[in-house]
Amino acid sequence: MTVVSIIGLGAIGAAHAARIADSSPATQVRVVAAGARAERLRTDGVVVNGTRHLFPVVEPGDPVDPADLVIVAVKHHHLAEAIGQLAGHVGPGTVLLSLLNGITSEEELAAAYPQASVPLAVSVGIDAVRDADGVRFTSLGRVEFGDAVAGEPSTGVRRLEELLTECAIPYIVRPDMIHTLWWKFLINTGVNQVSALLEAPYRVFQAEGPARDLMISAQREVVAVAQASGVDLTAADIDEFLDVLAKLGPGNYTSMAQDALAHRRTEVDQFAGTIVALGDRYGVETPVNRVLLEAFLAKHQLWGVA
Repeated sequence: MTVVSIIGLGAIGAAHAARIADSSPATQVRVVAAGARAERLRTDGVVVNGTRHLFPVVEPGDPVDPADLVIVAVKHHHLAEAIGQLAGHVGPGTVLLSLLNGITSEEELAAAYPQASVPLAVSVGIDAVRDADGVRFTSLGRVEFGDAVAGEPSTGVRRLEELLTECAIPYIVRPDMIHTLWWKFLINTGVNQVSALLEAPYRVFQAEGPARDLMISAQREVVAVAQASGVDLTAADIDEFLDVLAKLGPGNYTSMAQDALAHRRTEVDQFAGTIVALGDRYGVETPVNRVLLEAFLAKHQLWGVA
């Protein structure tokens, strides 16, 4: 039996867990959680698209055999804690799949668990939303993944293909995954941050106007920093995103906008914070992202989540 461990049962993690449980009955899904959260998941489970799922819950320190696949779906500011909680779930044959935003999580996971395979990956097109009634989604989107260096797919990439096929999770293997990773980063740095700042849905950015202009200004800084670091990102990548943006549900919100509306800590450190730091390293000016970083740090202070 294939064993999948999932840590982070927010909108994205819960949607993937439910898909696997509903579509692959021969696969065992177990959730990694601690303390009160673990007890709540044992008692109440998680509701996805109106169906309550009660997944087996494993707490840190519980004896457990390594999983075939570990899906990491926490926010980045919880990643260090999650890495510690995954001890025991990761063995030499384990594939670690990070569904985190940003461009650094795979490096951190690989450093912590060098015995495992950690392909570069992004989640694209998922529309999962978490609210008081649970998690709902109409599209799981797809996972795009591949190796950091183009060439013959690694053993880890081939194994992840097999596992995602078995789990009924749509995917695409990318030969130039560094570009794809940065393209998703460009998207998030623009629309996620500005939508969260304005607490606005996609419709605000689908029309010409100052909100869309601000989003694109933040993305242009990502292109400049990427090029300075040797990544072949261009203005055409922004245009490609604008085509994608036009097809998104106008009333839907980005995950970061959902966090802002709920006064939860945002992922600004992973977006603006990373771009500002890399801009400083490579001598690239990043004034838009610097202001976004300061604005959200101020919001965190105001919300009491600094």
